[in-house]
Amino acid sequence: MRSPAAPFLRRIVAGGIAASLAILLLAACSPNAGISPPPASKGAAKETVAPGPNGAAGRSSASSGAAAPTGDPVGTAAGERSAPPSSGNGPAAAAPDRSADPPTENPAGTPAGTPAGAAASRVPYDGPIEHLFFHPLIVYPERAFTGDRLAKGYDDYFVTVPEFKKILASLYERGYLLVDIFDVLDVREDGTVARKTLRLPEGKKPLILSVDDLNYYPYMVRRGNAVRLVLDEEGNVAAASIDRDGRPVVSRDDEIVPIVDRFVSEHPDFSLDGAKGILNLTGYEGILGYRTQNPARPEAEAERQAALRVVERLKATGWRFASHSYGHPDVAKISLERLKEDTRKWKTEVEPLVGPTPLYVYPFGSHVPPSDAKFRLLQSQGFHVFFGVGPKPYLRMEQDWAFMDRRHIDGIALKTQKDLLRPLFDADAVLDPARPR
Repeated sequence: MRSPAAPFLRRIVAGGIAASLAILLLAACSPNAGISPPPASKGAAKETVAPGPNGAAGRSSASSGAAAPTGDPVGTAAGERSAPPSSGNGPAAAAPDRSADPPTENPAGTPAGTPAGAAASRVPYDGPIEHLFFHPLIVYPERAFTGDRLAKGYDDYFVTVPEFKKILASLYERGYLLVDIFDVLDVREDGTVARKTLRLPEGKKPLILSVDDLNYYPYMVRRGNAVRLVLDEEGNVAAASIDRDGRPVVSRDDEIVPIVDRFVSEHPDFSLDGAKGILNLTGYEGILGYRTQNPARPEAEAERQAALRVVERLKATGWRFASHSYGHPDVAKISLERLKEDTRKWKTEVEPLVGPTPLYVYPFGSHVPPSDAKFRLLQSQGFHVFFGVGPKPYLRMEQDWAFMDRRHIDGIALKTQKDLLRPLFDADAVLDPARPR
């Protein structure tokens, strides 16, 4: 379902794309350009395995993994597997706080608060909570899988549109249900965090979905991804891209957000009270495809206003936002001063667009222990729920923070972790024939 693109995309095709291509060519010459190759590792490969804060008592089972896509990679980090999930749920949960931009209407016009099963029929759930994360979808595989170094990164860290749709259908068929992170955790104004009692329709299993780097870095412009998120003629969130013939198009079939929006509108029992997922944003190349970085740039204000309109619609339709840092640094490796500056930039340039959030997604999954001054810095800036990467569900609760692992769903997982993914979907059935074998 595609439509002619907005004027900004036509301008990209006409000439503006040259700058982005120049950046991409420069990046391709850099030793650390594009998507960093994975380090030699053992065990289940992933974006970077650093689940569970270091320093937790009883740690076990080491594993390592590969770096996340970024237009400014800084290398990879390996971490230790954390302890088995803590059974402590922290203090008693306070009353739910859904006041921050609650969902109001989904793309089909149905109230997003429509429950997946009547509340009276819901039962308490205290089992594992799956959290799957993706990167922006590959729309045009022939551009992504070209056999060069960047193509290897696309094969490792991305999924295609058909793959994502098959995964979504399988999750639904197997009884999974999208839930909001704040249906699981109560993050209070005083910085304390507690586990809520999650109530689901009987037989359903909770699923949290998140998307990293939904910023559309310059290297993505001509390598198979969409260009940015936009509002279509009906006011729905859609993806703008350049099609196979070089024409700008707008479609609700080319990115995770509009695909999930439509799927939930068609299958409302796939979402608990309108929940969708978490969008994890950096800021150094703007957000959502809008070049909002460096507010002094002449075009920055127009980009900001356009981005704000999309953000408003995303919030109204059940999407949350998290910090993925500003410049995608390896938090475990950088200095405290650099992290201070990185966090300052995110809160100066990105937070005014998406609003405050207590959610922090470690770049590369590379975490720091709670005893580290960098961890305390992030807490002082309002971050209290941290996310890493791991091969199975993991959630640890403490009084003033929570840590959750996320499964990376990408080419590495589809090709090398088929048994781990089997409860969720059949990786062999999901693999796109367009993907390198």
